[in-house]
Amino acid sequence: MSLSRLFRTPGAVAGSAILGLLGLMALAAPLLFPGDPLAIAGQPLLRPFQDWALPLGTDRLGRDVLSGLFHGARTSLAVGLAAAAASIFVGSVVGTVAGFAGGFVDEVLMRITDAFQTVPGFLLSLALVSVVGPSLGVVVMAIALSAWTGPARIARAEVLSIRERDYVAAARVIGMHPVEIAFREVLPNALPPVLALSSVIVAAAILTEAALSFLGLGDPNRVTWGGMIAEGRAVLRSAPYLSVIPGIALVLSVLGVYLAGEGVVEGTAAREGQA
Repeated sequence: MSLSRLFRTPGAVAGSAILGLLGLMALAAPLLFPGDPLAIAGQPLLRPFQDWALPLGTDRLGRDVLSGLFHGARTSLAVGLAAAAASIFVGSVVGTVAGFAGGFVDEVLMRITDAFQTVPGFLLSLALVSVVGPSLGVVVMAIALSAWTGPARIARAEVLSIRERDYVAAARVIGMHPVEIAFREVLPNALPPVLALSSVIVAAAILTEAALSFLGLGDPNRVTWGGMIAEGRAVLRSAPYLSVIPGIALVLSVLGVYLAGEGVVEGTAAREGQA
C-alpha cells in the first residue's frame, strides 16, 4: 500500500506521527541517556523546568523523569511488537490447521480457543506473571497467550473459504503434501485480515504491560511507564507530574497505534474498492 493511501485521513497522519515519535524515542534513548535510567540523577522531587539539566524533573528517589520516559518507550514498543508478532504467529498456525484439517482436529482446536476466550485476557496475564515471575519475556508470553484467539478465529474463517478454491484443488492434484498446501498456498492468502488485528493487539499489549507494571509485576530491571505512574501515586497531590507525564505518553501511544491501524485498514479497503 502506498504512503498516499495511508496518509489520506488526518487521523492516520496523526497516528503515524505519534508512532514515528515513539520509535525515535526508543531508538534515541541509549544515545541521549546512555546511563542507567534507574540511577539517581539529582535532587529528589525536582519539578519540571526547574533545572534544565533535568527538564522534566526527578522522582522521589532523584531519578531523571525524561530519561525514564525515553527508556519506557523502548519497553512499551518492544512488548507491543513482540506480543503482537507472537500472538499472530500462534493464532495463524492454529487457525490454519483447524480450518484446513476440519473434522475432529478443527473441533478440538476451536474448543481450546473457546476455553482461552472465556478467561479475561488481563487476568490470564496477571496469573501467569504472578506464577512464573516478572520479566520482559514472561510479560510478552503472557500477553500473547491471551491475545492469540482473535487471529486464530479469523485465520480459520479465511482458510475455510480459501481451501475450496481452484488453485488449492490443483495443488492436491499434482501431489503436494497437505501441510505444504496449508502453509504455502493457503496461509499467505489468509494473512491480510489477520494482520489487520495488529494495531489492536499492539495497543492492548502496551496497556496490559503498563497495568502489570503499575501493580508491581513488570520487569524490575526496566523502566516502564506503568511503573512510573505507580511511583508517582504516593505523591500524587504534591508532585502530580510524576504520574501525569508517563500517563500522557501512554495515552498518546495507544491512540497513535489505533489511528495508524485505522489508516492502514481504510487504505486497504480503498485499494480493494478500486480494484
